[in-house]
Amino acid sequence: MTENHAEPHTPTTPAPVEPTIATVTFLRPAIPAPAPVVEEDGWSDMPDDTDPTPVVPPMPTVAPAIGPDDRTIILDTARVILAKTTTPASPPVAGKAEKVDLDDFDDRPLIPAWMHSAEGWAAWAGVFARARRRDFRRWVRRQATQKGHVRQFGRGVRRSHEWVVGFEGVRVQSAAHTAHVATREARLAARHARFTPRIMGSKRELAMKAAERATKAAEEAVLLHKKAKKDRNRARNLRAGVAYGPPMAAIGTGYAMGGGIGLAAGLLSTFAGGAFVGRTPYDEDADWTSEWRSLGDGDRMTAPMLDQSFRAAKVIGSEESLRVVQMPMLDTRGAWTAVLDLPPGIPAKRAIRATDELAAAFGVEEAQVSIAKRGRSGRIELYVSRDLPFTDKAKPGPLLALEAAANFWGPISIGPDVRGLPISISVVERSGLIGGEPGAGKSASGNTVLLAAALDPRVILVLADGKGGGDLEPFEHLCEAYEGDADPEAFYEMLKERVEDMKQRYALLKKLGKRKVTEELAAKYPELRQLLLWVDELMFYTTDEEYGKKITKLLRNLVSRGRAAGIITFCATQKPGSDVVDTSLRDLLSIRWALRCTTPEASDTILGKGAAASGYSAKTIQSEMRGAGLLWAEGTNPTMVRADYYTDEQVEQLLARATEWRRVAGTLPNGPVPLVDQLRAQGDDDALLLAAVLDTFAAHATEDGPAQWLPGQLLLDDLKAAGHTVTAEKLGALIVRTDEEKTKRPWGEKGSRLAGYPLARVEATATGRFGLTA
Repeated sequence: MTENHAEPHTPTTPAPVEPTIATVTFLRPAIPAPAPVVEEDGWSDMPDDTDPTPVVPPMPTVAPAIGPDDRTIILDTARVILAKTTTPASPPVAGKAEKVDLDDFDDRPLIPAWMHSAEGWAAWAGVFARARRRDFRRWVRRQATQKGHVRQFGRGVRRSHEWVVGFEGVRVQSAAHTAHVATREARLAARHARFTPRIMGSKRELAMKAAERATKAAEEAVLLHKKAKKDRNRARNLRAGVAYGPPMAAIGTGYAMGGGIGLAAGLLSTFAGGAFVGRTPYDEDADWTSEWRSLGDGDRMTAPMLDQSFRAAKVIGSEESLRVVQMPMLDTRGAWTAVLDLPPGIPAKRAIRATDELAAAFGVEEAQVSIAKRGRSGRIELYVSRDLPFTDKAKPGPLLALEAAANFWGPISIGPDVRGLPISISVVERSGLIGGEPGAGKSASGNTVLLAAALDPRVILVLADGKGGGDLEPFEHLCEAYEGDADPEAFYEMLKERVEDMKQRYALLKKLGKRKVTEELAAKYPELRQLLLWVDELMFYTTDEEYGKKITKLLRNLVSRGRAAGIITFCATQKPGSDVVDTSLRDLLSIRWALRCTTPEASDTILGKGAAASGYSAKTIQSEMRGAGLLWAEGTNPTMVRADYYTDEQVEQLLARATEWRRVAGTLPNGPVPLVDQLRAQGDDDALLLAAVLDTFAAHATEDGPAQWLPGQLLLDDLKAAGHTVTAEKLGALIVRTDEEKTKRPWGEKGSRLAGYPLARVEATATGRFGLTA
């Protein structure tokens, strides 16, 4: 393209040549308006009166000359105009801070922009501090695990010690055993040679040679033993220097060079070295095992282990597996617990029946495994304790913390289960049976119910001790009726009175229009208060030839009909078989507590037929688990529970508290009236005189009790001092003695022989003349 510069010229008449280009009119170019931008403060960048006027280049004054060869002149002119057209930059807004990109870099390489501002340094320091805080918390949480530094150091010390000890001890023990055997043989050979007669020349010579060989062999064995010990000590000392030398040197050098700070640095370096040596847990580096591991070997409970154990116990098939609902975990007592779903079609009772086989698969005792149905037929809760349960010291029972009277209408605390959770039962309209072998803890277990009843002032106690051993004697003063002499006839009479009481209760209920006794009804009518009938060693009463069947009949009547009348019956015996307790009575006792038994059959007599076959047998209770038993009171299956234990001192303390509460409530039974008070109540002169005589015997009591014999003159002097007008003849006529009782006896320090009166004769006179009871 040829440039054509436009110059001014005078118009002339053009020659008729080729057509020319049309006339072009140059217009003022329009400046495109910038797009409106709204700032954060609400202002807009739209032009207004305050904005400066954009600069527009001047239009050319002379039109360019257009020649025949200049067809693109219009485009060139447009380019010139557009190139000279400029848009001024928007002026900066006053007061706005310029934003800095902290992730940007300046002209120097790898230096971020945040390093040039205090805010950037603060943000970086905050991120660093938070990261270090998270690291510290993570480190603290790690210390409780197997990878904690303290445990690592412990493992390191143990491994170092094991390395120092080495295996040379086995050689020393073998050499010692050989030396002992050789020495004994040499001693026997020498003795045989010494006692062989000289007349037996050849035999004596052979015996001497044998003794020499044995002695030489024994000496060599002793030398080998000494050499083995020397080699062992040398090797151990060398390894001990390698293992313990650097830590001791670091600690000693640090203390010598830097004092306390150096000592701390030496200890820290020693700790770090030990932690480094023990950084790998034992269960990862010491698993030399076989294909079979178990909980008894210290392994963790895992899903593969559960499948393997349940298959070995024949609970599930070889191709079946369990579904883990709750992953195996350790509780605060160190026991493993998990919730599992058995394969379809396998009920929970199959796993419960296989408790013994599962315990063998887990490598623990049967008593350590507890399986219970959880919510549905095929779901079980597995609990495997680390140690044999219920062998630790029992904690104080909850009754000791009572500050007010107990409520026998509510739940009664029995004791903890294998998980340590408290178990409570309700005895309202219930009856119970406690059984187990001698020494299983029936008396201590029964105290949980007896003490709860005693601490409720509203409960009437009626106790019978068929053992006659005094276990129930501390409760005697709280009882409405008490039989402690193991007398079947007296117990039979006691039951007859209870049956009459039951009839009176039902008569009152019928009059009130009520079906059964409630707590509100008993509070309104004291004669309807709860009555606890406790029978210890029931076997002694029911096996009596004369009264056994009568007692069984009355007990069956009370158990079957007395529940609604507020009469609660509990029986305890060693083996409640059908030959001891009739099944018609035993089956009515709803609460069953089976303590340790010697056979599964004995356990079934308490829990019911088939309980042992279903996996609930009191035979599995070990002798160390004293007071533990299978309690079947609430729910569909028995629960292993250990009764709360109360010492004799604690029982006395609780009974003293119960006595005071019953005295305040006015429900303390009236005890037997002393013979002295009965005589004074007669109002007769002779009765008052006999009461004074009994007071004199009580005044001269010793540590063994009241005096059993007193001189007549002493009695006369004390009676006259008490204001009674009496002579020796009158006293002798009132208390008639036999010739033997009139015999003189020594009395006092001088041993003077005097005539007197025995206490037994005075009591016999009082009871015989006035019809009283001693």
